[in-house]
Formats: sequence, structure tokens, C-alpha cells
Amino acid sequence: MVQEFILIAFSEFPHLQVLLSVFIICVIGNIIIIILIRIDPLLHTPMYLFISAFAVLEIIFVTVTLPKLLDNLISGNKSMSVLGCFTQMFVFSGLGITESYLLVVMAFDRNLAINNPLHYSSIMKKELCFKLAVLPWIGGFTISILTTLFTACLKFCGPNQINHFFCDVGQLQNLACSDLFVSKVTVFLSAVFSIVISFIIIIALYAHIINTILKIKGAEGKQKAFSTCSSHFTVASLFYGAGLVVYIRPTGGENDKFLALIYTVLTPLLNPFIYTLRNSDVKTAVNNLILKKINVFKHP
Repeated sequence: MVQEFILIAFSEFPHLQVLLSVFIICVIGNIIIIILIRIDPLLHTPMYLFISAFAVLEIIFVTVTLPKLLDNLISGNKSMSVLGCFTQMFVFSGLGITESYLLVVMAFDRNLAINNPLHYSSIMKKELCFKLAVLPWIGGFTISILTTLFTACLKFCGPNQINHFFCDVGQLQNLACSDLFVSKVTVFLSAVFSIVISFIIIIALYAHIINTILKIKGAEGKQKAFSTCSSHFTVASLFYGAGLVVYIRPTGGENDKFLALIYTVLTPLLNPFIYTLRNSDVKTAVNNLILKKINVFKHP
């Protein structure tokens, strides 16, 4: 039986060591978002609570995969123990499903704010916001336990090379030497419940949002409504675009590892920039923070 797995990753692309800079920028950028939301009272709203929760998730998300990839590229250490591999798969899968559900929560929040603004504050109280922020984690890791267990129960008698930069379920299934039916059905159903249904719900919510925005009289009102939703829709499009391609058909194809870079690296990296450059509230918070620091420097 296989005692360890070998992650081939991007051995043919050694210049990807630049991902170290990407990792640092991603972590620092998302930390800045969390700090801004924490210290600025104007950002103490449900929408920014979910954005800060999303930023925390992104930091953990990249930490699960990128350090091992960098170790692979820089030191050439491609091996990972069986236990380590399935642990990484469990955490990565749980975080991915959690992110999918959290994106639905964020879409629901924007839909409620735009379509029911008069009752928004009375509905989205702290207790409900907290539950909506926590439930995706519970759902995500519950589903991940099932997919990981059914995959870990497979027999792996060689080969042990994984053509990916992390222990992905599709690649692991390709290495198994036992019947894959139960494992594949479990992974497919989890993908349907976590990605397809979530994607359909988000599309429906945004169709409702767009329909409401188009009825708003005045270009300024429409622009303001669109600006509160465009950032989230951009992030959701990047995440679901790659996720639907990879996990609805988990065949472990050659291009899967390149597509995986989109939702494991690109989305977490762009998240801080999307939410700052395309969000007037966050830009105002940044300007206020800079002015405070300048005033402190001038008048210590």
C-alpha cells in the first residue's frame, strides 16, 4: 500500500516561485480589509461583517495549499504523507464549500438590502448575522467529512504521483485501485449541493436584484445600487467559474491544477483589491485612516 504521495505540482514551471510574493500580498491584503472593517464604525454593518468573514476564510484558504506548493517549488520537497494528504483534502474541501455557502449568504444580504430596505435593519440583527456567518462553516465541513471518508476508504496500491499542487479529490480517485462508484457519487452529490445549487441561488438572487435596480429612477440611484453588488458578483464569478468546471466532473484532468489556481490563488489575491477599488465605503475608510495617521504625525 502507498505510504506517501508525490505532488508533481508545477515542476516544469520553476518560475512560479513568484507565488511567494502572491501569498504575502494575499495575506496582508485580506488582513488590511479585516482591520479596516474592525476599526471604522461606518463599516460595522452586516455586509462588511460578511466581507471580513470572507477575508478570514481566504487567508486560511491560501495557507492550506500555497505553503506546500512553495516548499515543492523552492526546496523540491514533493512528498506528503497519506495522513497529511487526506488532512489537507479535508480542510481544503471544507473551506471551499464554506466559501461557496458564504457567497450565497452575501448575495442574500445584498438582495434583502436592495429589495427590502425599510425592514433590512430589523431583520439583519447581530444574532442572525452571526448565525449566517457560522452556518456555512458547519455545512462546509460536514459535507467535507463525508467526501474525505469515502475517498480515504479507497485502496491505494500505486502509483502515488499526484499531478496537482495539493491533494485534490479527483486526482486521488485516479490513483485508487478499488471500486470508485460510492466515492464518485459522494463527491458528485457534494459538488451539486455545494456548488451547483449555490450557484443557481446566487444567479436567482442577482436576477432579482438587477430587476429591482432597473426599476430605480435616476442614474445615480442605479449606480449606487450596482456598486454595492458588483464587487461580490465579481468574486463569485471567479470562484464558481473554475469550481463548476473542476468539481462537477472530477476526472483529475491535466488542466485542473491550472484552473485550481483561480480559486485558490487568484480569487484570494484579488479579493482585497476588488473590495477596495470598487467600493466607495472602503475607499472612504482608507482615506479616513490615512488622514488620521497624517494628523497624528503632524501633531503628536
